[in-house]
Amino acid sequence: MFESLQKRLGSILDNLTGRGSLSEKDVTIALREVRHALIEADVALDIVRSFIDRVRERAVGAELLKSIKPGQMVVKIVHDELVEMLGNKNITIDLKAPAPVVIMIVGLQGSGKTTTTAKIAKRLTEKQNKKVLMASLDTQRPAAQEQLRQLGEQTGIATLPIIADQSPIEIAARAVQAGRLGGQDVVILDTAGRTHIDEPLMVEMLDIKVKASPHEILLVADSLTGQDAVNLACSFDERVGITGIVLTRMDADSRGGAALSMRAATGKPIKAIATGEKMDALEEFYPSRVADRILGMGDIVSLVEKAAETIDTEKADALAKKMRIGKFDLNDLAEQLCQMKKLGGMSSIIGLLPGMGRMKEQLTSAGFDDKVFNRQLSIISSMTQQERANPDILKHSRKQRIAKGSGTTAADINKLLKMHRQMANMVKIIGGKGGGMMKQMIGGLGSKIGLGGSMPDLSSMNPKQLEALQKQTKSTRLGKGAKLFGLGAHLPNLSYDDPKLPDLPKKK
Repeated sequence: MFESLQKRLGSILDNLTGRGSLSEKDVTIALREVRHALIEADVALDIVRSFIDRVRERAVGAELLKSIKPGQMVVKIVHDELVEMLGNKNITIDLKAPAPVVIMIVGLQGSGKTTTTAKIAKRLTEKQNKKVLMASLDTQRPAAQEQLRQLGEQTGIATLPIIADQSPIEIAARAVQAGRLGGQDVVILDTAGRTHIDEPLMVEMLDIKVKASPHEILLVADSLTGQDAVNLACSFDERVGITGIVLTRMDADSRGGAALSMRAATGKPIKAIATGEKMDALEEFYPSRVADRILGMGDIVSLVEKAAETIDTEKADALAKKMRIGKFDLNDLAEQLCQMKKLGGMSSIIGLLPGMGRMKEQLTSAGFDDKVFNRQLSIISSMTQQERANPDILKHSRKQRIAKGSGTTAADINKLLKMHRQMANMVKIIGGKGGGMMKQMIGGLGSKIGLGGSMPDLSSMNPKQLEALQKQTKSTRLGKGAKLFGLGAHLPNLSYDDPKLPDLPKKK
């Protein structure tokens, strides 16, 4: 997500933060580079100009604090303006209306409307315990209605029965009536799209809007749309009146221009982003967290929330007890690899850690990608319980048997055993230290495989920073997630909400 933009802005702002003082010429040169980076990221030109003007105005007249270097203050100003451009605060899909709440999905053909409809329905069902009915109004695309029906079966969500030769307006009216009679909380209408914006499409959208009276009209747009995203969003908003935007394919190496442009041009909030093909790959959009990612500050809060949802608390507690007494066998390693896969793999985790986004390329060049997890799990699965509990008994003949069973080589097994020994040694060393365990393990492994980099000091945060983070997260599950990662309460405030905070963290 925003990888191209993150690389460009990261290198530009690194040059600023590394200097003890800045002249007006330095700021001008840096902002020129920022402007080029935004244009290359397909952000609309008018929006780029407005953004740069606001940053320059604040940077030139900024009152510097004694404990903050000028370069760090410029980074903070860029961060704050990015947050402002992206929407300033998180706005979710509004369900505050008499049931059934009607949500109308609009957009061009190929933008992912049908899949997004099912993702939204699944999220509302699982996260908010809503009873949802999905209905396909797409009579133009072959098998569009059948596609939604199959997605309904896959997710266990009700879909409106298909009746041949009904018009989209008739289907919309029938869906709303069925939702009312069936006691549904939400009815989601998946409308038809075209390969381009045309008059018949807009007339059909307006007719459906009049008939169904939707509470939310969500525009689904491909994040790879580029600068044309502004024209797309403005056209739908002018004719239909959208209430929010959902961006798809955010997991691709997109340049991010669509997200920055559409929100700034229409004033409509981005309410969700799709980050993958799976039905659970839909996230709420948090402007401050996205700005953190763009500037390479990571997103610890999202990582902790994701951990709280995916990690089995009982298993984590059991593992923590074993680690405290210095025990860590191959069963424990396999459990940790499975948990990392659930969190999205090594690249996803590193992308959310502050100051470590650049390690992605180093991992890839070192041949350490997420496929390694599958290979290592296959090796462990081919071992006996005795071998997993006591790896020291693995001699040549046993390794040959395991290699044949797992489709790997003895060299792969030796690499796995070496990694396990390193982790087991670290567990023995830091087993009694508590809080910073996960940080030290990740940092230690990174240095041992030649990747460099280190985790920031998460235990030196002041009370104001901790308080700011607590206000930002507003999640009762944050404490559990923090505990699972061994971070305790010592999580840094990466959003820079408070301009008076001393010593903003910088990259090493």
